Amino acid sequence: MNETFKFLKENTQVNFVSTINGDKPSCRPFGDPIMVDNKIYVITSKHKNVSKQIEKNNHVCIVAYDDTNWIRINCELIDDSENIKVKQAVIDEFDWAIDAGYTLDNPDFQVLYLANADATIYDEDGEILEKYNF
Repeated sequence: MNETFKFLKENTQVNFVSTINGDKPSCRPFGDPIMVDNKIYVITSKHKNVSKQIEKNNHVCIVAYDDTNWIRINCELIDDSENIKVKQAVIDEFDWAIDAGYTLDNPDFQVLYLANADATIYDEDGEILEKYNF
């Protein structure tokens, strides 16, 4: 898990999260993840389509590239939006969070953690470098 988090947090600036939108795939960029209590979290807003898609089917694929290697993470995203500790950690970590509306009193502020994850890091030729399950 730590290697996966490091890849997403330190090696890349954008992670792409793919969901299912009806019967079609949908992909969008996500920013920095955060780790709290040995869980990797992503943040979004409940009014966004991505949140609605995850609510219907929480199985997602996350992909990121660091100019040399890339990672694919197949996992479930679990809504943990009642977890004030995580929300406060997001606010503390990111100076833009409050301006973006991520405040403790905003019911739209959603935090989701990666569960049942299969993460694989590949080189540019598609050869597997590392595999992690958490």
